Amino acid sequence: MLTPSPTVYSVTELNNYVKGVLDRDENLKHIFVTGEISNYKAHYSGHLYMTIKDASAAVKAVMFAGNASRLRFRPENGMKVLILGTISLFPRDGSYQLYIGDMQPDGIGALSIAFEQLKEALAKEGLFSEAYKKPIPHFPQKVGVVTSETGAAVQDIFNVLQRRYPVAEIVLRPAKVQGSGAAEDVAKAICEFNDLNGADVLIVGRGGGSIEDLWAFNEEVVARAVFNSRIPVISAVGHETDYTICDFVADLRAPTPSAAAELAVPDKIELVSELLSYKRHILELTKKKINEERNKLLYIEQKEVMRNPAARIDEQRRELAYISEKLVNLSSGNLEEQKGRFSALVAKLDALSPLNVISRGFALVECNGKVVTSKNKLSVDDEITLTLSDGVVNARVTNTNEE
Repeated sequence: MLTPSPTVYSVTELNNYVKGVLDRDENLKHIFVTGEISNYKAHYSGHLYMTIKDASAAVKAVMFAGNASRLRFRPENGMKVLILGTISLFPRDGSYQLYIGDMQPDGIGALSIAFEQLKEALAKEGLFSEAYKKPIPHFPQKVGVVTSETGAAVQDIFNVLQRRYPVAEIVLRPAKVQGSGAAEDVAKAICEFNDLNGADVLIVGRGGGSIEDLWAFNEEVVARAVFNSRIPVISAVGHETDYTICDFVADLRAPTPSAAAELAVPDKIELVSELLSYKRHILELTKKKINEERNKLLYIEQKEVMRNPAARIDEQRRELAYISEKLVNLSSGNLEEQKGRFSALVAKLDALSPLNVISRGFALVECNGKVVTSKNKLSVDDEITLTLSDGVVNARVTNTNEE
């Protein structure tokens, strides 16, 4: 009996054969696996590479970009997950791996994890900081509303605004608030209001629902649109117990859409009451001022000068006459004193005048325009000028003596 020859495989053929065996196994086509993520790496292409392990073993895994784009959370090392995928072999390396089709956190929902991850990231950037919160205007002329035009929330908001502050114009920008594309539509509506400067304050939100229903307001695109809005934003998403990322970023969070409308505008009844209170206060202040001035007038009327003004005028006239007489006396005495001092000064000046000296037979000698006080300043033949009391004489020096 002849023994059949054994089949000889190349490495490539062997790996492809094993891959075919794995791919034909129905139990490995849709398999659930639970484990912990390690060696996690997000490739720039969008593919996710990781190892799934438990206490005793590990298996390589990959999630291609198309499936990864549908994840609601960001995988992390150490995270326990439940995976739906397929087992196959990568022929080049000869190792089998888990191809992930869908993945959910094990124990806590993916949306809850995604919420906490985005909340933590935005908080680190400062998007929740009180330093960036803008004040809500006290008397807005235009109130912008971003919500579904068919939901109950829009009617609640309109009813409250019209009841409380009917002078404000309400501008509705209908937006999709649930499902695919809702977050982008809400963000676009906020940007449109800012581009057109279309409101003084914005109410952004919707009525209650599950976390999936409210998820558009947990998206990063909405958070950044709210943060970048120049117009103050009031977040009004869901019920009082519902919190979204939009609530943390907004300038003011309202527990319900109706409450948002109350926070956006003043109450006309309260305003009227406040105005009446101001009116009463002004009237009281006016009456008080009038009484004070009246008392001042009565006090002045009781004074002697008001009851007998002629006597007061005569008294002031006598006082004026006394002061005038005193001023005249002081002026006369001072004038005589100044006259005496002036005469003495004139006499001194007259005594010192060179003209008086010349009148007594002396002469003023000058040479070249300068006064000569010594013979040593003259030489023979110098021309000199002699100033006498009645004229000037020109002369020439013929001789100088010591005495």
